[in-house]
Amino acid sequence: MKTTLPPLHLFLALAVMVVWGTNFVIIHFAVQHMPPLLMAALRFSFAAFPALLFVKRPKVPWRHLAAYGVFIGAGQFGILFIAMKDQIAPGLVSLVVQSQVFFTIGLSMALTHEKVRGFQVAALGLAVAGLGVILAHTGADATALGLGLTLLAALCWAIGNTIARASGPVNMLGYVVWSSPFAVPPLIVLSLVFDGWPAMLHGLTHAGAAIRAAVLWQSAGNTLFGYAAWAWLLARYPTASVTPLALLVPVVGMATAAVVVGEPLQAWKLAAASLVMSGLAINTLWPAIYRRFTPALRTPAA
Repeated sequence: MKTTLPPLHLFLALAVMVVWGTNFVIIHFAVQHMPPLLMAALRFSFAAFPALLFVKRPKVPWRHLAAYGVFIGAGQFGILFIAMKDQIAPGLVSLVVQSQVFFTIGLSMALTHEKVRGFQVAALGLAVAGLGVILAHTGADATALGLGLTLLAALCWAIGNTIARASGPVNMLGYVVWSSPFAVPPLIVLSLVFDGWPAMLHGLTHAGAAIRAAVLWQSAGNTLFGYAAWAWLLARYPTASVTPLALLVPVVGMATAAVVVGEPLQAWKLAAASLVMSGLAINTLWPAIYRRFTPALRTPAA
């Protein structure tokens, strides 16, 4: 298996990062014009249909697909869309939601008794320090509620990761497509409860071309293209060669938010981003770095 991505495949990986990173600004725009939970329901409806007719169902229990759909759909994205309505800026969301990495590690430790390693403790410490900086500067860019909701969304994402991991090696595109229908009913029910039918009807009947494009970007671009391309790359290259590129998602997210919606990049925000990104980088890159250089360090001198 090749370890280095050729230029064309590297471009594909970067395209996925751009789609996933710019998605936060798209969400920010969409939830200003449509009830957030309804927007999430539409996203997963069109991620499922008509893709269900063409994508093979993974050979996993239905309960795994149902649980994944509920936690990722109603949990991660439902909560995230609510937070992005007016509680937290899109650039900060793209950064804070990456804390799912550490929630996933914590769940793995709790459920499988996996031992935490020193580099993971250091990585978590940096990320927590970054979140502390954000909490200390809550205001226009993020309220305490917005930060809390985003962390809750990250926890739901981590639970979804744990469910997918329990399913064994699967095609994640098929997994996402076939789990998406399970996300729709709870999102619609919650939208009826919290938004009300009049607001839902208004959102549907007044959805202009921009909102329809946002839904298409969410379902076809962010979900189907993103997961299909990412799964294709992971099937052809070592995980260590592909997954570090995911560190670009919050970079693209914060840069896009600054350019498109004018989200300011204050010194404290850049400091918080540096701390969180350093933690993510250590957690992602350290094992590969250790494996590469440790044998050379242990080789006796001639």
